[in-house]
Amino acid sequence: MTTYEEQTRAGLRFPTGFTWGAATSAYQIEGAVAEDGRGTSIWDTFTKTPGRVVGGENADVAIDHYHRYREDVAIMAELGLSAYRFSVSWPRVQPDGSGAINAKGLDFYKRLTDELRGHGIDPWLTLYHWDLPQALEDAGGWPNRDTAYRFADYAAAVHEALKDHVHTFSTVNEPWCAAFLGYASGEHAPGRREPGNAIRGAHHLLLAHGLAVQAMNAARVGGCVNLYPVAPATNSEADVDAARRIDGLQNRFFLDALLTGAYPEDVIADLPVDFGFVQPGDMKTIGSPIDVLLVNYYSRYLVSGAPGGRASASAAPTETASPWVGSEHVSFLPGGHPVTAMGWEVDASGLTEILARVAREYPPIPMVVSENGAAYEDVLVDGRVHDTERRDFVEAHLRACRDAIDAGVPLEGYFAWSLMDNFEWAWGYDKRFGLVRVDYETQERVLKDSARWYAEIIRQNRRHEPTDS
Repeated sequence: MTTYEEQTRAGLRFPTGFTWGAATSAYQIEGAVAEDGRGTSIWDTFTKTPGRVVGGENADVAIDHYHRYREDVAIMAELGLSAYRFSVSWPRVQPDGSGAINAKGLDFYKRLTDELRGHGIDPWLTLYHWDLPQALEDAGGWPNRDTAYRFADYAAAVHEALKDHVHTFSTVNEPWCAAFLGYASGEHAPGRREPGNAIRGAHHLLLAHGLAVQAMNAARVGGCVNLYPVAPATNSEADVDAARRIDGLQNRFFLDALLTGAYPEDVIADLPVDFGFVQPGDMKTIGSPIDVLLVNYYSRYLVSGAPGGRASASAAPTETASPWVGSEHVSFLPGGHPVTAMGWEVDASGLTEILARVAREYPPIPMVVSENGAAYEDVLVDGRVHDTERRDFVEAHLRACRDAIDAGVPLEGYFAWSLMDNFEWAWGYDKRFGLVRVDYETQERVLKDSARWYAEIIRQNRRHEPTDS
């Protein structure tokens, strides 16, 4: 058996200063949904609607991070993380999404970031991970242009309060999901099935990003996208066009807007709406310069324009509509790779491919892998979780990161998803992504074998970094 140090020599050695992290989101871990002035979010409403979430579960308690954050930061320190990516709960800071700021809500994030910094862990703050205040949804949600301006106000308030605590801010996590799972398929909150409004919502999410970048001004700010390599099942005209369509809506629509300040013309032509909602100056605002691109990666797509496959790549646990507005006819086919408990195919080479593509096709921008992970059927045996599949998943994707760096990609860090088991959206507590196991009854935390392995890889890399004299 090779030692961990031998493994780093075999391809898991990373450049000095590489960021070693793990990630979570507020609604999935915090709990305390009715404490200290927090308002109601769309996910609070969604989870209380029968039939929306597996088992009728909700995140009212989740893993109680709001009260246990010190314990959780101690676990991060034990793992040797150099950074922690978390999100701020908008309704905790601004209960109605506009107006007065809730000081108690902001105080929680000040305590959290102070605790992180006290352990030498760099806080990476995400402003929005899908928990829109319900009051803003009642006013129209993301299809309503005003929501973007309310987000900019919220961003400015969070930045002002935490700018001395946080080095890196990111704006909207995975705007594709917020727009198309929330407003087209209905799989995610608010659960609407309105294709035209999903497209408007996507634009306003991007506009919110640009307005927030401008509002925070001097901060180090990033944009976050979930990217998938997309390939046609055959060389047929229908399949090639299907790949163009899915790649366009999943990847190019967001990358082009963020990094070039324009939407791709072919994607606009695919979408069944009048883009009159795009006002003069919007695209320049959306393309406001950012300092880092956060890339979330889980899998790749194989698609066909002919009937016969799955109508969606989503592993929705309940009945939903298609999220692929304008391309509902496209089917998703298995590519022959192993799958996770979510049914997502494992293909680490796709991570190298998509990072290299961004570096090749877009203006130069530093990148980090801001989410990457897998759900498996973990079993606790004698106080241990021998999650070999997850360890192998992380190792393969770290090797893919190393391959990308070797190919010239300016990749500066990796954040595993997720630090801990948590509330997995419409799947409730049915799927476990964590490096750390959480007993949802007792809230006991147990490091899985994958966490111990990741910690050792971090330790070996840091061991070879130069130290200040």
